[in-house]
Amino acid sequence: SSIDFRNQEIAFAAAQGQLAYYRALQADGVCHMIRDWTAFQHTAQIWQTDGVHAPFGFVLSMEGADPILSPSQAEQWWNDGLRAVGLAHYGPSAYAHGTGSSGGLSPKGRDLLRAMSELGMILDVTHLSDESFWEALDYWQGPVLASHNNCRALVPGVRQFADQQIKAIIERGAVIGAAFDAWMLAPQWSLTMTPKVQLEAVIDQIDHICQIAGNARHVAIGSDLDGGYGTEQTPEGLDTIADLQKIPGLLRARGYSESDIAGAMHGNWLRFFETAWSKA
Repeated sequence: SSIDFRNQEIAFAAAQGQLAYYRALQADGVCHMIRDWTAFQHTAQIWQTDGVHAPFGFVLSMEGADPILSPSQAEQWWNDGLRAVGLAHYGPSAYAHGTGSSGGLSPKGRDLLRAMSELGMILDVTHLSDESFWEALDYWQGPVLASHNNCRALVPGVRQFADQQIKAIIERGAVIGAAFDAWMLAPQWSLTMTPKVQLEAVIDQIDHICQIAGNARHVAIGSDLDGGYGTEQTPEGLDTIADLQKIPGLLRARGYSESDIAGAMHGNWLRFFETAWSKA
């Protein structure tokens, strides 16, 4: 989750506190942490047969790596269940430059990537500045994803990916989760914009990535609906998480096949983690 704190020690403490919360939910049977492909496959099977009573399965990921106090501490986090890491969030972190800042990886950033690679972690390139993005990709040979990122060609701004960035991570087998935050869906978005952003704008993002890839195997739902905003900043008609079920119909109307739609809704993430974890 997003952590931007004054120093790494506070970031570490806050993230460990969040982890304690997840463990409490797990003890209550509300959810369970997925650490490997076997557990992921098992969770997916339960959902496909009995989605009503299935506990939430989640893969622990980190948005901004400051809670990892040093590259040598990555192993402790791995043992805690951490499986995917974004090096930075907004501004610079100890490891890289994030959204709204410019610059590459720090020496410590390269060391962290090496530690992550040895452990079998996944690199999330969401939020990296362009310089850090290209440096990280150059240095990193392991699995890459973009958990919640949109397209600069449709919505200008450094928070989105340029087409060549999308192309580069697709070539590395990445899956890119579409973000639903309205300012990432409409150029010059504002709270007073009328009409409101439509859910179609999310389909535009998904479709753009599919056009670059030449297939629908690299798109998914990233949502970012836990990103610290409410329905004032989401597309029209997206009032609860259940409204994500409107997406298949919109994709169908654009001519996407049932297998492509299933891929975007869940299948591409499943395939991504199976590949990433079977190589680990």
